[in-house]
Amino acid sequence: MPSHAKSSLEAGLVALKQGNYQTAIAQLEPIASSQNNGTASLQAQVGLVMAYARTGEVPKAIAISQNLIESNNPQVQEWATRALEHLTKRKKPDQESKNVETGFVAFENSTPDSPAVTPPVTPTLEEKPKDQVIETKSDDIPPMVPLTRLKATVATPPPPPAPLSGFMGSVTRTQAKLFGVIYWRQAQRARAWQPLRKPKLIPLRLLSAGTFIALFWVMREILKLAMGFINQTLVKLPYLEPLQLLYRDPTKLLLIVLVILIGVSPWLLDLLMAKLYGQREFPKDVLNTHSREAVRVLQRCCQQRHWPLPKLRILPMAAPIILTYGSLPRNARIVVSQGLLEQLADDEIATIYATQLGHIAHWDFAVMSLLLLVTLPTHQLYQQVSELGDKISAKIWRWPVTILASLIYGVWCLLTGTALWLSRLRLYYSDRVAAEITGNPNALIRALLKIAIGIAADVEKQEHTSWQLESLNLLTPVSHQQSLSLGTIASNLSFESFLKWDTANPYRRWFTINNSHPLMGDRIERLCQIARHWHLDTELHFASEASKVKRQSFLLQIAPWLGIPLGVLFAALVWLTWQLAFALKFLNLKWIYEDWSFITGCLLIGFSIGTVMRINSFFPDIKPATVQTDDSLPNLLSDPSALPIDSISVRLVGKLLGRQGTSNSLAQDLIFQSSAGLVKLHHISWLGQSVNHQDLIGRQIIVTGWFRRGATPWIDIQTLETQSGKTIHSPHPIWSTFLAVAAQAWGAYVFLTG
Repeated sequence: MPSHAKSSLEAGLVALKQGNYQTAIAQLEPIASSQNNGTASLQAQVGLVMAYARTGEVPKAIAISQNLIESNNPQVQEWATRALEHLTKRKKPDQESKNVETGFVAFENSTPDSPAVTPPVTPTLEEKPKDQVIETKSDDIPPMVPLTRLKATVATPPPPPAPLSGFMGSVTRTQAKLFGVIYWRQAQRARAWQPLRKPKLIPLRLLSAGTFIALFWVMREILKLAMGFINQTLVKLPYLEPLQLLYRDPTKLLLIVLVILIGVSPWLLDLLMAKLYGQREFPKDVLNTHSREAVRVLQRCCQQRHWPLPKLRILPMAAPIILTYGSLPRNARIVVSQGLLEQLADDEIATIYATQLGHIAHWDFAVMSLLLLVTLPTHQLYQQVSELGDKISAKIWRWPVTILASLIYGVWCLLTGTALWLSRLRLYYSDRVAAEITGNPNALIRALLKIAIGIAADVEKQEHTSWQLESLNLLTPVSHQQSLSLGTIASNLSFESFLKWDTANPYRRWFTINNSHPLMGDRIERLCQIARHWHLDTELHFASEASKVKRQSFLLQIAPWLGIPLGVLFAALVWLTWQLAFALKFLNLKWIYEDWSFITGCLLIGFSIGTVMRINSFFPDIKPATVQTDDSLPNLLSDPSALPIDSISVRLVGKLLGRQGTSNSLAQDLIFQSSAGLVKLHHISWLGQSVNHQDLIGRQIIVTGWFRRGATPWIDIQTLETQSGKTIHSPHPIWSTFLAVAAQAWGAYVFLTG
C-alpha cells in the first residue's frame, strides 16, 4: 500500500474513533474506492459503514455493506451480513428508538490519565451509557501484514441482541491491519429469578484463617533468618558486637503487629495506592455516567445489609482491573481502573462491582488487604533496587544489586504464595454472589473475557507486564498471566475451543496449584450452570463430554512429586528391615535408624528417581520433520486432552516481549508475541553466554522449544534466534539432570551418614 494511502487510512480511522465522521468519510472514501489497496480498502469500507451509520446516511452504509457481502473473506461477509440486517431494521420508523448505537471507545491507545472518549450521537440514535467490545478475525491477510486485532464497539440494548459488530481503528505502526470480529451472543439476563441455594462458607472461612496463619509463619521465619544473619555478620566483623534484641523470639510481637495492620489497613493502603499508583477518589456521580446499574446495585445491596456505601476509588490505568480492600464492611474501598470503565458495558461493570460486594460479604477481603499491605512495600523495594541496578554501569557492582533484587523478588513470591489457595477459592464465591445480586451471569461472563482481552492488550501495548498488574494481581478478578493467551487468541480460535481444556481435562485442577486464579473455563461453566438454572441461554456453550487422557501420562507428569511419597514408603520399609535385622541380631544399624533424618534422604532419592524417569519424555529431541509452526498454535491451545508432558516441539516466529534490566534478570517476564497471540516463555540463563535474553527483548526472534498446555500455556525454550544469527540457548534438560543428580547425591549422603 502506498505511504499516502496508509497515512490517509490511519487519519481516517483516528477521525472515526474521535467522532469526526465527516473528516473520516473524506479520508476513507478514496481508499475504499481504490482497487489496488486490498486490505486497506476493506478497512476503509468498514469504517465508512460505521461513519455513514453515525451521520444518518443509512442508504450509503447499506450499499457498502452489500458490496462487502461479496467479499472473498468469510469473516468480512459475516460482519457485512449482520451490519446489513441491523441497518435495514433502522429504516423502519417504529424501530428507530430501539436502534443500536455504534461508536468507538479508547482502548489500546488509552493512557492512564485519559478519560473515556464519548463520540457525538446523531438524533436518530438512542443514547446508550456504555459500549460493547466486539472483534473479528481474518485468515486472508497478506504475508507482509502481521495479524493482530483492531477493535470496535457496539452498544446493545436489552434483547434481542444486536447483530452488528465492528472494529476500532488503530494508528500505531503495529496496528494498521485487517480488523477482526468476536461476536458476543449478548445472552439475556433474568427478569425474575429464584435465589440460589446458600453456599457453604465454612471452607472459605477456614481457608481465610489458614492464610493468615501461613502468612504469619512465613513472615516469622523470614524475620528470624534475617535477624540471625545480621547477628552472625556482626559476630564476624571486628570491633562489633551482636545485638541482643535480635536473639529474642519475634513471634508475639509479629502477631500483634499483624493484627494491628489488619485494623489500619484501609488507611495505610489509601496512602500506598495514592503514592505508588496515583489512586484518587471516584465520585459516585462519575460512576453513574459509566454504569447506572452499578450505582443501583451498590446502593441496593448496602441498604439490604445495613452497610454504608463503600468508598470508591479509581486508578489511572489502561488495563481493566478492580479490587477491594479494608478490614470491615464500613471501611471497605472498591478500586477500579479507568480501563475497566472504558472497556466494559453498563451491565458488565455492574456485575464486576457486585463481585467486590461478594468479597466484602464473605470477609475474605480483610485477609487479602493484610497481604496487599505486606506485599506492596516488598514489591516496591524490588522495583527500586532493580532501577538502582540499571543505573550501575560496572558489572562488578551490578551483580550484587542484581542478586539482592532477585532475593527480594523471591521474598515477594513467598509472601504472595501464602494466599494462592484463598485467591482461587474466593473468586468462585464472589462470582456466585454477583450472579445472584444482578440476575445476570451472562454479563459477568462477558466482563471476565473482556478483562482478559484488555489486560492482554495492555501487555501488548507496553510490551511488558506493568508493575501495577504484577503487584496487584492477587486481588484482581482475572490474572495477567492467564490473560496472555486467552485475551489474544480470539481472532484465531473461539473462546469455547480455548477454554475446553479448563472444563474437560480430567487432571486440570492439578495444574492450578501454583496459580493465583482459578481456571477461567471452570468459572464460566459455573456461571453457565446458574444461567441454565434460571432457564437462560448462555453466553458460551461448552460441550459436556470429558476428554480422555491416559493415566500413565499423568503419572509420568507428576513423577518427581510422586517420588516423594514413594520415598516415605521406602523409608518405612528400610526402618522395618533394620528393626527385624536388629531383633534377629543379624545387623546392628541402630545408630542410623534412630536418627530419623534418613527419611529426608529417602525423600530426596525418590524425587531424583522421578525426575530422571520424566526427563526424556519432558525434553524429547526436536526434529525438523515434526516441529509445529505458528499456524498450529491455535490447534495446540484447543486440545482438551493435552498435558505438559506431551512436550510438543515448536518453532515459532514473532516478537519477544518483557521487562528490560535488573527486574527481569530471572526471566520472570518473558512473553512471546506471534500472529496467533501471546504465550508465556520459560527460560533458564546459562552462564558464559555472550548474548543475554534481555538483549533480544523488543526484537523479532525465532523461538524453538517445547510447547506445554497447562492451566497457563507456556513454552520451555531451547533456543532464541535473531535474524542476524545471534542465538541464546536455554539448557532446561541440563538443569533438570543436574537437579536430579544433586538430589540423588544429597539423599544418599543423608541416608548413609544420618
